[in-house]
Amino acid sequence: MRFRFKSIKQPDGSRILEASFVATNKKDRKDRVPVYEADINFLNVLGEEKVPLGASKTSKEGIARITLPEDQYYLKDEEGRITLMALFKGTEELDGEEEEISIKDIHLDLGLIEKDSIKTVQVKAHTLDSLGVQIPVEETDIIISVEGMLSKMIIDEGTIEEGGYEFEMPIGLPGDVNGNITVYAIIEDHDDYGDVVQKNTESWGILNEQHKEDENTLWSEAAPIWMYVVLTILLVGIWANFVYTGIHLFKIKKEGEELELKTENE
Repeated sequence: MRFRFKSIKQPDGSRILEASFVATNKKDRKDRVPVYEADINFLNVLGEEKVPLGASKTSKEGIARITLPEDQYYLKDEEGRITLMALFKGTEELDGEEEEISIKDIHLDLGLIEKDSIKTVQVKAHTLDSLGVQIPVEETDIIISVEGMLSKMIIDEGTIEEGGYEFEMPIGLPGDVNGNITVYAIIEDHDDYGDVVQKNTESWGILNEQHKEDENTLWSEAAPIWMYVVLTILLVGIWANFVYTGIHLFKIKKEGEELELKTENE
């Protein structure tokens, strides 16, 4: 069995708790089958105290997740760490599984500013100690990406030092129909913070006008399709009538000649 658990802090401050549950073949570990409709319980743990946060069944992909609001209260230890648990109690067919993670609640801010007319991406990150004092984040890898048509496109990777990181935004990136571009700051699979996502939108993109192809209309160079169909049917009908008339005229002439020949013989 493969039982994985992670926390994803969203741009709005909410937090997704996600557990993945996959069965593997002992003889061939590449042969994996998601465990469907397994009951997963999510808890906040501190010592012997366990506070239920919610529960969810795994999907057909073996994923169970819940979303906790920004103002969710968590039990924390003296270092400000939040211990979270994903628990599967087991069934007659499957053994129980559990996974714990211990994270700090990081506050990630993403600014899109202009410094001396230079478009700049500015990231600030801190945690809070037990007294509410801000502690700048150190030595933490950060990924900067932009929204693409199908997925996010990475434009920079760096390291947060002394609670901050910034870089000059590349020029010439395409925006949406209004020229807006959405920038993401992402911390992935960090031992202390888990996954964290922040985003911001600014009109820094090249205007991406979507030209709608001209449809075939009466006033366009190409006529509507239905006109081609109707015209084809009419032409086929006319030529069919010509052929039909020609055949019958030929038969009438032939019958006339035969009748005339018969009369002369009599």
